[in-house]
Amino acid sequence: MRRFGLIPAAGSGARFGSPHPKQYSLLAGVPILRRSIEALAAGVELEAIFVVLAPGDSLYARHVGALPGVLPLFCGGGTRAQSVANGLAAMSERAQTDDWVLVHDAARPCVDAASLRRLVQTLQDDDVGGLLALPVDDSLKRAAPDPPLRVACSERREGLWRAQTPQMFRYGVLRRALESAVAAAPGDEAAAVEALGLTVRLVLGSPRNIKITHADDLALAEHLWAQVAELT
Repeated sequence: MRRFGLIPAAGSGARFGSPHPKQYSLLAGVPILRRSIEALAAGVELEAIFVVLAPGDSLYARHVGALPGVLPLFCGGGTRAQSVANGLAAMSERAQTDDWVLVHDAARPCVDAASLRRLVQTLQDDDVGGLLALPVDDSLKRAAPDPPLRVACSERREGLWRAQTPQMFRYGVLRRALESAVAAAPGDEAAAVEALGLTVRLVLGSPRNIKITHADDLALAEHLWAQVAELT
């Protein structure tokens, strides 16, 4: 059974506040997307990494360029779920039902090799798959729906985990899950698999594996990326 990487990178990153998609913003002088690709490739042995881009994306060739074992696919959709589903369909001639697919965020450049090895080792004999995640430590508050912003109630944090990526699933399972869930736009691949009634495993991730969502996240990512680079 082989492993493939799949990175959905067709989004605009509107919350980042940049005139261009956030995956092309620079992290330590290199585009975030390229950093994420390289981090994934460095931490786990993969047959290939497929990067799902928006149709007509002209920035990838200019800012990321050709990388060994990395194949751009210009078949991104309007949502993450659609982009991943389209990417899986485009992989159909390469991937078998029981092969593994590691879906990784384009804006998670700080994933460390130890977490990737733990993910692969934990799931290698599993029939379904799982994801990197962290148990929730902070107190949780639910906001009231009407302004001014106030706490409606406190939520119990016991048993709650924060999802990270990669999320690693059997190719056949993930393709079936997303084909049936694209219209519902699940929050992540795990949610789509859960909707099939399958049990998804949790694998301990790392606090360093942050996702760059807002512009302020970039400075933190630069600091963390430097630490991850030293470890790998």
